[in-house]
Amino acid sequence: MIKVRQDFNRDHIKNVEEKVKQEIENSGVKIAKGSSIAIAVGSRGVANIHRVVKATVETIKGMGGIPFIVPAMGSHGGATAKGQKEVLESYGVTEAYVGAPIKSSMQVVELPNDGIVNSVYMDKNAYEADGTIIINRIKVHTDFHSSTESGLIKMCVIGLGKHKQALAIHRYRVYGLKNLILPTARQVLKHGNILLGIGLVENAYDETAIIKAILPEKLEEEELKLLQYNRTHMPSIPVSQLDVLLVDEMGKDISGVGIDTNIIGRIGIQSETTPENPKITNIVVSDLTEASHGNALGMGLAEFITKKLFNKIDFKATYENVITSTFLDRGKMPIVADTDLQAFQYAIRTCGPIEIEKARVIRIKNTLHLSEIYVSPAVLEEIKDKQNITILENPKDIFTEEGQFTKF
Repeated sequence: MIKVRQDFNRDHIKNVEEKVKQEIENSGVKIAKGSSIAIAVGSRGVANIHRVVKATVETIKGMGGIPFIVPAMGSHGGATAKGQKEVLESYGVTEAYVGAPIKSSMQVVELPNDGIVNSVYMDKNAYEADGTIIINRIKVHTDFHSSTESGLIKMCVIGLGKHKQALAIHRYRVYGLKNLILPTARQVLKHGNILLGIGLVENAYDETAIIKAILPEKLEEEELKLLQYNRTHMPSIPVSQLDVLLVDEMGKDISGVGIDTNIIGRIGIQSETTPENPKITNIVVSDLTEASHGNALGMGLAEFITKKLFNKIDFKATYENVITSTFLDRGKMPIVADTDLQAFQYAIRTCGPIEIEKARVIRIKNTLHLSEIYVSPAVLEEIKDKQNITILENPKDIFTEEGQFTKF
């Protein structure tokens, strides 16, 4: 295969800490001296999240507040207080680094629902604080598409509402995500103590492109703008049809579903329409990231995985996340191969009557990093004349003698 580079827009923020401080101070948020401020942080592998949280803590302290961190991540971390704290720490959000305690609990307070069909909950520690600041990345969702998808609005609900709120929304399946998150968030904003949202948007290189501090009354309006920016700046694979996609790693720090459904063109939800592109016959996933803590949600989107990945699966954590979401296909077990090479051979053998020399194959590190990829000669022939494609290396074998992928 041949290593190539795809060039995408690379606008990004260099001084993350200064931008966070500037946004908070210019937002108009009021922090009373001596007030306790909960800072809600989620379970995604957001670029520079530890730096953003640390800068937020320092800025709030400078304004006279007393900040602490609360994990806002629904059923992740095995739906336990200890597990959710460990998820934050795996992203560098530790008490020592950010300079504030982490108060991790699964206890919630029920808020008035004012007639909507589901109950409304909020993390008890956050609710009892004098105010709460939410930090989250804004991006297109892996389950559905609507006016608000993955971002601050969703964090108000599935994140701050902990496991109990996740169950209350997900029991309605996709309908709950599309139609109940926004009215539920409005209840949290009305009856909770949300002071500010800090929205983060990344470029195609997993770098922080936008940091925006937003007051509660502007959350819906501003999130829509940031979501549109993300939608038009997402990375992608350079072709619309593949025989095999080889993925070096999947994980919760890469996507909420382990493998970004917007990249692979598969939703894995029976009631949802499959995207038109790309069309991929077989997907192979080699490994599970350490930051996933054994949560292999999304493995059901692939046809083949390796024993290396299988041996890292924490089935309790995986199944709790899968069952809470109600999207069971995403947790189904693919065929398990001994090695990466065997998984690839299985994938090629089941693609139909194709000549191996003409096989359309791409290898990616993960669905978050798509700048440098490996392509087969048939794919290279299609993309070589595109302006954003640069050939980096001569053709080479991507497998070691032991049948494992070479270093990416």
